[in-house]
Amino acid sequence: MIVWLRIAVQFLLLAALTAVLLPFQLVALRFDLPLRRRLPRLWHRAACRTLGLKVRVHGTLVPRRPLLLVSNHVSWKDIMVLGSIADVVYIAKSEVRDWPVFGILARLQATIFVEREQKRRVGKQADEIAERLLAGEIVVLFPEGTTSDGNRVLDMKTSLFGAAASAVSSAPERVVHVQPVSIAYTGLHGMAMGRFHRPLAAWPGDIELLPHLLGVAREGAIDVDVDLGEQVDYREGGNRKQISHEIEARIRAMLGTRLRGR
Repeated sequence: MIVWLRIAVQFLLLAALTAVLLPFQLVALRFDLPLRRRLPRLWHRAACRTLGLKVRVHGTLVPRRPLLLVSNHVSWKDIMVLGSIADVVYIAKSEVRDWPVFGILARLQATIFVEREQKRRVGKQADEIAERLLAGEIVVLFPEGTTSDGNRVLDMKTSLFGAAASAVSSAPERVVHVQPVSIAYTGLHGMAMGRFHRPLAAWPGDIELLPHLLGVAREGAIDVDVDLGEQVDYREGGNRKQISHEIEARIRAMLGTRLRGR
């Protein structure tokens, strides 16, 4: 009973913060103010605290722009985790737009929605991502296309790396900086999280969202390690598939090292 009371109070506080920030974010979106990039980080930090996510960051964010962050994808919690450490904008599949609650939050963060099944639109979608990169926004790409079980990195789709190719010709110095990111859920109540318990943090997608969210909130203590790897520069004339394979290899290495507790 005490646990559920704690959860109720925390979510009420998060709802109150949302109500306070919402008008400012709507105005910032309407007039494309820099504030629209900063307010989501405050909200995501509060959301991580509400859910009991303890985020530890290893490495530093590349300071140069344009910057594309490429990350493995374990759960819907990844959005809050990365959003709590940087002013970022996400690339998401188009159906997320219509999700309850999370769809609204995604639109409020000016998420870039893509239709991955419509190959004829890939070029146009890459151009939109390129425009956001050239505007100085930090864009996050989850190229696995779905969530994993948290123990591995799935094969990454290379098509949306075309955004870097679209941006590079107009970028300063003709380069787009691509930084690999590894998200690892490593601890539960201060104890190392083994392979058996890691699915508690992961969200494979065939599990109902609300029960999973409440389950995470009930635990209230999950450690998340975020590794920001060394950048890979995508230059004019670069090979998209080669770059994506290099990024994938670096994410696999960082995730494997973190999960082994090194």
